[in-house]
Amino acid sequence: MSESIQDVELLARALVELNRQGALLREIGGLFDAAGHELYLVGGSVRDAVLGRLSPDLDFTTDARPDTVQRLVRPWADALWDTGIDFGTVGVGKAGQRLEITTFRADSYDQVSRNPQVRYGDRLEDDLVRRDFTVNAMAVRITADGPGDFVDPLGGLAALRARILDTPTLPEVSFGDDPLRMLRAARFVSQLQFTVADRVRHAIEAMAPQLERITVERVAVELDKMLLGADPVAGIELMVQTGMGDVVLPEIGGMQMAIDEHHQHKDVYQHSLTVLRQAMQLEEPGERDLVLRWAALLHDIGKPATRRHEADGGVSFHHHEVVGAKMVRKRMRALKYSKQMVDDVSQLVYLHLRFHGYGDGKWTDSAVRRYVADAGPLLPRLHKLVRADCTTRNKRRAARLQANYDGLEARIAELAAKEDLARVRPDLDGNEIMRLLDIPPGPQVGQAWNFLKELRLDRGPLSHDEAVAELLAWWNSKGSSTV
Repeated sequence: MSESIQDVELLARALVELNRQGALLREIGGLFDAAGHELYLVGGSVRDAVLGRLSPDLDFTTDARPDTVQRLVRPWADALWDTGIDFGTVGVGKAGQRLEITTFRADSYDQVSRNPQVRYGDRLEDDLVRRDFTVNAMAVRITADGPGDFVDPLGGLAALRARILDTPTLPEVSFGDDPLRMLRAARFVSQLQFTVADRVRHAIEAMAPQLERITVERVAVELDKMLLGADPVAGIELMVQTGMGDVVLPEIGGMQMAIDEHHQHKDVYQHSLTVLRQAMQLEEPGERDLVLRWAALLHDIGKPATRRHEADGGVSFHHHEVVGAKMVRKRMRALKYSKQMVDDVSQLVYLHLRFHGYGDGKWTDSAVRRYVADAGPLLPRLHKLVRADCTTRNKRRAARLQANYDGLEARIAELAAKEDLARVRPDLDGNEIMRLLDIPPGPQVGQAWNFLKELRLDRGPLSHDEAVAELLAWWNSKGSSTV
């Protein structure tokens, strides 16, 4: 098929997508038309329309200045936001959709921070050339008649057809202006399943250290978007191979040095990428689970630090799950993730080997209770992570591991039918503990509560009289001193 025919088909697909938003586009186009201003749909919105996957959140650019944009859209919009006004962006809410309208930009950068010296432009072409990649530098004129002329001065359509990420200007200039664009390349490789142009890869390899100029919050946003993409492994590979990983997530590339103890994988790094792929396959239809994906990628990062060569010639990684959980906490805190995110991912890493400690399904009721209690609401994700972590090429061993985990899940269901596994608590509450032991609030109450919880995990639910008898026996054996 010739390129021209392909281009016609791509543009036809884009028009179909844009016409799904036809009424909204005609309305907003009419507002700017009537005021004598230009309006273009631009960036990711045009790219996604060509790909046949237009989002309801739309990006526009215009020659109108921000105060004029606000004046034009205020009577029409359901809501306005000015959080981006310093960069020329007006946020608009309309019929449940979020639109962003940005004045043409012709910024310059100081090559030290990532913040541009904002300068408004008067020409669309000047705005497009300052964008990150050519596939994001296409535009569609929007008028009162809806979508109009397709504008592509930088070859974005050809790059999209070839599924290649290239920069509108020299990549050294583009990345020097904003180093975050290098990490964004890895994100787009994952999201769009494109490759990067050779010159882009070479520039990233030379300039990766400049990512240190970027705030960790912005880095974390790009990492999350990369992990949630259709092919995060490809994005991770680009990040590690070009040196970006050494700056933003060095523990990942560091796993290349640790040989997996089963000797079935080239290294722990490749094993972790396989686990990530397999965890994604276990997600529910339409689901993209960021916590699970982070845990799958990071579950073995403690192996390099715990690697030991044994006398028999083997390699061991004792307690790597404990070390790995600590490393996860340190790295994710440095990237300023939320406490909940840090807790969830590190706990999954900490628990991912628990299943293997019980051999061929020899789980007591107490062990099942503890497994469920320690996982808490993370249990469904832990199930998926443990299953994904089975990457052996030995089909018989893989089948045995999966069967054993089937057995554990059956045991959990069986025990859950008899008692409340999702909320294992002592059989006596704090008030009753204080009454029975005649003690005030304080550390001794917590110690008694912990004793009863351990008893509950070991033996299951007790009757009230049994719980009282056990508590009093424990108390008498300890006396009234602090335990």
